[in-house]
Amino acid sequence: PAARGGEGAPGAVVPPDPPAAIFFTGGTTGSPKGAVLSHRALMRGNYNTIFKPGHVIGVHRYIAILPLSHVFGAIAGLSGCFYTGNLMHTCEDMKATIGKLPVIKPTILVIVPGICDILAGLVKMYGPQFLGGQLRMIISGAANVPPRLVDIFSKLGVEFCFGYGLTETANLTSANGNALERPTSIGKIYPGQEAKIVDGELWVKGDNIFSGYYKDPEKTAEALTPDGWFRTGDLCRFDEDGFLYITGRIKNLIILSNGENVSPESLEEPFYADPCVRDAMVKEDEVNGASVIAIEILPFMPAFEGKPFEEVEAYMNALVAKINATLPSTHQIRKVTVRTEDFKRTGSMKVSRV
Repeated sequence: PAARGGEGAPGAVVPPDPPAAIFFTGGTTGSPKGAVLSHRALMRGNYNTIFKPGHVIGVHRYIAILPLSHVFGAIAGLSGCFYTGNLMHTCEDMKATIGKLPVIKPTILVIVPGICDILAGLVKMYGPQFLGGQLRMIISGAANVPPRLVDIFSKLGVEFCFGYGLTETANLTSANGNALERPTSIGKIYPGQEAKIVDGELWVKGDNIFSGYYKDPEKTAEALTPDGWFRTGDLCRFDEDGFLYITGRIKNLIILSNGENVSPESLEEPFYADPCVRDAMVKEDEVNGASVIAIEILPFMPAFEGKPFEEVEAYMNALVAKINATLPSTHQIRKVTVRTEDFKRTGSMKVSRV
């Protein structure tokens, strides 16, 4: 707004290092922690979120669907729009707003995979025009992105992008601009950061890294090295072209009776590659008093339209047998549950392992 006398309002001088916001982590395996992000970290996260390889993502019409209390919604879903001078429609109620997509006609959606699933079902029911007819891009994150979602929306002419980031890294750390070619990769590390693999774990360093956990020096010391490296807790690998892949989460490792560690995520990955699986969770369980690897599978029910649930169960059990045949005997899944109800989920719609 103009100041008195017709002069522009003075710009604020904001030092980069003081805290700007506290975002709470998702808490998929424990209690949420308050990650303190500086102005510098927020702006670097903001800068990362507006770029595709080689250029800014473009002129778009957004909807602020995701909660602004979540770092993905606040930065990728809102601040990135403001940073590029784009148009934003507010969202008072998610269900009502999704119903208004044909009227709002968004050109970009920043959403989590769970909402992508909902939209895929609505498109199946009402046709592609339910999306408004002008949607050009989806940016999805905050949870695992099944390759089938890339396939569904790409066939509708919508560019599907996703990446990897944590609350502690101020949103995106890497992004995949080649989702069709590498649908299981979380992409390449954004410029301005350092990354390395230490004993299988991804460590990152840069302007986007949080300052520490609010009033929790012990957890802060566990996560941040004295020279500024953030231990992500994610087990990762790089391929020969520099694309990053998550192979597991340290906290989720299952320790077998022979002392070997098994990553649940690595066992879940081939299930997510099947278009009939919506979500899956591998965990340790018991059968007749013995510890076994178990899986709970949530089917993608539109793929089984009109079929009895017995056929769904038979399909999933056959899928488990097929995947077991590729695994060592010690890693094979011995207990299968096909869910009729959704998993317990976090605020960002991740499957909760608690």
